[in-house]
Order: sequence, then structure tokens, then C-alpha cells
Amino acid sequence: MKKHMQLTLAAVTAALAFTTLPAHAGKDLDAIKSRGTLVCGVSTGLAGFSAADSQGRYSGIDVDVCRAVAAAVLQDANKVRYVPLTAQQRFTALQSGEIDMLSRNTTWTLTRDASLGLAFTGVTFYDGQGFMVPKSLGVTSAKQLRGATVCVEAGTTTELNLTDFSRTNNLNLRPVVFNEAQAATSAYFSGRCQAYTTDASGLASYRSQQAQNPADHIILPELISKEPLGPVVRRGDDEFFAIVKWVGFAMLEAEELGITAANADKMRAESKNPSVMRLLGAGNEDTGKLLGLDKEWALRAIKAVGNYGEQFERHLGPKTPINLPRGMNNLWNNGGIMYAPPAR
Repeated sequence: MKKHMQLTLAAVTAALAFTTLPAHAGKDLDAIKSRGTLVCGVSTGLAGFSAADSQGRYSGIDVDVCRAVAAAVLQDANKVRYVPLTAQQRFTALQSGEIDMLSRNTTWTLTRDASLGLAFTGVTFYDGQGFMVPKSLGVTSAKQLRGATVCVEAGTTTELNLTDFSRTNNLNLRPVVFNEAQAATSAYFSGRCQAYTTDASGLASYRSQQAQNPADHIILPELISKEPLGPVVRRGDDEFFAIVKWVGFAMLEAEELGITAANADKMRAESKNPSVMRLLGAGNEDTGKLLGLDKEWALRAIKAVGNYGEQFERHLGPKTPINLPRGMNNLWNNGGIMYAPPAR
């Protein structure tokens, strides 16, 4: 009898292991739905990632994340209120509840992930820290910057990496620290510093937007760090965490499957590919139910901002002033490291 009970208990345990349970809903998602608006923290202005135009309209690859989440949760990508934040303000704003999520060129690190009560939902852009110098300086490598003054923003991994790089290579670099990126870049372009350091994507963005003549400044070839950038949410609302995470994955999956903003409705109606049907809510499987959403959550997000490749080309690619190659940010089957778990 005892052996029979042990076998029964094992069978029940195995069955429970495969039971699909919805994520834990918390106050964050409830507040967003009740308010009818997603409050999203963005940068104070980084072209290609998050920046406002003269009419106050925000755009960029980080802004697209906010819009996609709003489309999935609130069924309207325009139901977003953007809060511009400096590097020093961003985590406090999220911890205090001033914003619902942070989508602001923020590096995923162990300390940030483990000690701030926050959770990173994925990587939207793989980057690395670099240096920009005036072409007239005659420098071709960051290791030639011995004793140089370097403008840098406070409260960033950039500041810490600069110190590590200087010590490791015995360069005696002299940081000139500013509380805001705008102040740091203005100081560099006015000649106060011999170099400026931040993520390589940021260097390209600032050069294209702020240099009087972009050709007068070069980005040195070395990358001195790994900078996986991605959205952040508060811990404690498992359902909202899962939604933000899977909205990001849906953008990657859509690119791999050839789904675009323009053809999403047509593919939902006509495609017989089970992966396409599953992602767009056309088949019998209801992935939205597991996220606390309806079946068309991903369809709305994709129609609002396009797949990941469309976002990259629109904000950062060769046809933009920033002119960044896809590089590591290509899909895994096209030479990059962007990869979504199966959406099933």
C-alpha cells in the first residue's frame, strides 16, 4: 500500500510540473490597466534610442519598446506617458513607482539585477563602451590616450569602466565627470576634454546630432566593455515582468518569421505556419491567456512598431544619421546573437 501511495504521489507531482499556471499578477499591471496609460522612463535625449522632437513626440528603439508594451496591454500604442530621466535618476524613479518601467539604454549588470529590487527583462541592444576624439588629436587607439582628460557621465557603468581601463593599462586617464550626458557632450565638443566615452552607439548618436562637423571626430576602434542594454521593471509583479519580456521576444520572433507591421494582418489571415499562427493569435493555442492578455497581444505590438529589424533600420541603421551596422544585433541565423525562446 505504501509503495502504491508513493507511485501515486510521484504521478501527481509529475502532472503538476506540466500544468500551465498564469504568472502572478501584481499592483503594477493593475495600476497600468486602471490608469489606462503606461508610464515609461526614457533618456533625456539620445537620438536613435529615445529623444523628443520639437513637438515633444518621442521616438527611438527604446521608445518602441514602450509603445509595443502599451499596444499589448492597453490595446493602444499611443497610451504612453514618457518621463525623461538622467542616469542618476533612472533607478530611483522606478523603485519609487514614479514610472512603470524603464526603457532607457541601461546596461544589465549583476549589481543592478540583484540589489536594487529590479529585474531586467531582456536585451534590446548589445553594445560596448568606446571613445571619441577629435581627428586633429592624431590618436588611432584608446591606449594612446595616456594622461588625457575624458568627459564622462556620472552614475553609469561607463564611469566605472573608464577607471578600470585606465588602471589596467596604466594610462592615468583624468575623468571630467558630469551629472547629465548633455553637459558631458557639450564639454567635449567645446574642447574642454580630449576625449569622450560612452557606449559606442551613443558616440555615433552624439556625433551625428551635436558635432558642428561630424567628420572632425573619430570613434576609436576598441570596445572596452560589454554593454547589454534592455528594459527594467520592479520586482513583485510576475505578470508584468513576463509581458515586457515576451513583447521583446515577439519582436525578434516576428523578424525571424518574416512578419512586419505592413503584412501582419495578412499573415494572420493566410499563413499556415504554426509558429506564425501561434504568435499572431490565429491558431487554437492562446499564448495571451498565459500572460493575462488576449490572443492578439503580439499582433498589436508588431503592427504598432514593426519587428526588431524594422525598428533597428528605422532608428539606427545605415539610412539614418547614426548609421550603425547590425553587427551583433543581427538575428542568430544571420550572424548575430539576437535570439528569442520559442513563443509556444
